[in-house]
Amino acid sequence: MKTLLVLGSKPEPMLPPPGSFDDIACANASGNSAARYGLGSARLTVISAILTSASKPANRQALQAMRGLHTDMLFFYPRRPPEGNSLQRMVAHVRGYRNKPWYVRRILRSYGYRWNEFLHPGLPHIVELFRSLSDCNADIAALMERKQPSTGILALAAGIALGGYGRYILSGFSFEITHAYALNPLVDERGVASRHADTDIALLSYLARKLGTIYTTEPIVEQRAGVPLLQPVRSPPALPEGAQVLDR
Repeated sequence: MKTLLVLGSKPEPMLPPPGSFDDIACANASGNSAARYGLGSARLTVISAILTSASKPANRQALQAMRGLHTDMLFFYPRRPPEGNSLQRMVAHVRGYRNKPWYVRRILRSYGYRWNEFLHPGLPHIVELFRSLSDCNADIAALMERKQPSTGILALAAGIALGGYGRYILSGFSFEITHAYALNPLVDERGVASRHADTDIALLSYLARKLGTIYTTEPIVEQRAGVPLLQPVRSPPALPEGAQVLDR
């Protein structure tokens, strides 16, 4: 069975040894780290609808970091539907056109980002995937009601759902909003802690115990979520700026 490396965008990710994984799953702009460390393009990338909302400088940073990259499958992670009465929901729907799949595809293409298959199963399907993987655990369900799992955790869940993998390695995860490709301006606004952290940690901990096939190269993931640490780990030098990156 093959191994899937699930790569987050943490600065200086601790990567598994070369040849210890077969495919890569990325979250938003973590494909930039894959390119910088010579890992090639991703089999699967989860893209959050908020990246094209134009509301935060951090979103524009992520789009810049994705320029010219490629993924085999692009998995769309929509926002929660707007709340309020019918008129309020209708207005929010119209104003939220920047979060729609067609707009996300248009903006990504303008940055030269490429994919072979666009997957948009819908938020109910994604929620059901998390619930199924966590066996409808009540505590995890309550956390997901407050805050959805992050794109990184969805990349893991989608990789599990794909099938064909006997092991999953998490690298570049920190439960923080720091990024390898730029200084996130949101850090000054709200600190480094991710709002997804509690949900992510609970879900990761459950899946690691349940499956017994999830490992991490990041000590913080072992410490906070109990995911077994894979050794040896390394943080290799990035490729020189402008160096050509070949697909694996």
